Amino acid sequence: MKRTNSDVKTCSELLNQYKKKDKPGLPEKLIFEGVGNHDVYNISAPFEDNGQLVIAGRVEARDSEESEVHFFIQSGEVWVPREGAPVLKLQDPFFTHIAGELVLGGVQTFPHPAIENALGWRTVFYKGSSINDLEEFFKGPDGMKDLRIAELLNGSIAIFTRPQGEKGGRGKIGFTTVPSLDDLSIEVIDNAPLLENQFIDDEWGGANELHILSSGLIGVLGHIASFDEQGDRHYYPMRFVVDPKTGEHSDIEVIAVRNDFLPGETKRPDLVDVVFSGGLVRKDDGTADLYAGISDAEAHKLTIQDPFLPYER
Repeated sequence: MKRTNSDVKTCSELLNQYKKKDKPGLPEKLIFEGVGNHDVYNISAPFEDNGQLVIAGRVEARDSEESEVHFFIQSGEVWVPREGAPVLKLQDPFFTHIAGELVLGGVQTFPHPAIENALGWRTVFYKGSSINDLEEFFKGPDGMKDLRIAELLNGSIAIFTRPQGEKGGRGKIGFTTVPSLDDLSIEVIDNAPLLENQFIDDEWGGANELHILSSGLIGVLGHIASFDEQGDRHYYPMRFVVDPKTGEHSDIEVIAVRNDFLPGETKRPDLVDVVFSGGLVRKDDGTADLYAGISDAEAHKLTIQDPFLPYER
């Protein structure tokens, strides 16, 4: 793969690049019912389970971070909880398929071991033949969100990490591979080298969903984020691709911004400009549906040009 990655680009530089592109279309707000007055946001893309299309979504009260993941199916114009489906004590769900099984993950919170009245977090993975058979099989390192895995064309496992602190600052993306799911370990994750030249130290990002392309490259749907001078957060959906053989990667490109979506509610005033990439459904006509959490309060979708099409075979 031709290495295009050069200098680190800031959010504002990436936004200036994005403004020169054709604007996406067909914004839509997803309506969820059956969860009382709770919000549903930071959803997965829809996926098939036992012949039904299902969305996993983060469900929580507007004034809380206590969240659950529910599974929803479409009923007419709205999405409703799937009867008999499990409810998981997680945030920010995602899915993939490995060795013919559904693998579902999310962020698990717990009382912080050192800081009073604070939460710690980790990424937790479940697997099973379907949603109703899911069983937990791996916990990631404490303090790491945005840990993602996928099965490569040769059967090995790609791992994208997101350390913070001494190694990753506010959050940088690491990458490694292992021969199989059995080789997934805290040590492997902690030792994954960081991808270079992706984020300045004041900004951060992570992988949200991995797409294995026919070329063997990995298409990464992710987010890049920053604070402004007022302390408000800005999250932008982005993409890049990685060659799993060499670790070489393309530049990050922003693929949507908050104003591309419909107006909506926000959890807090500092979260208005937050778009959290949930998943991408790639279509045969060269477009893709981007599913996203909006302002930590709603779930929307947007039709964009398929950002990985140029990297297919």
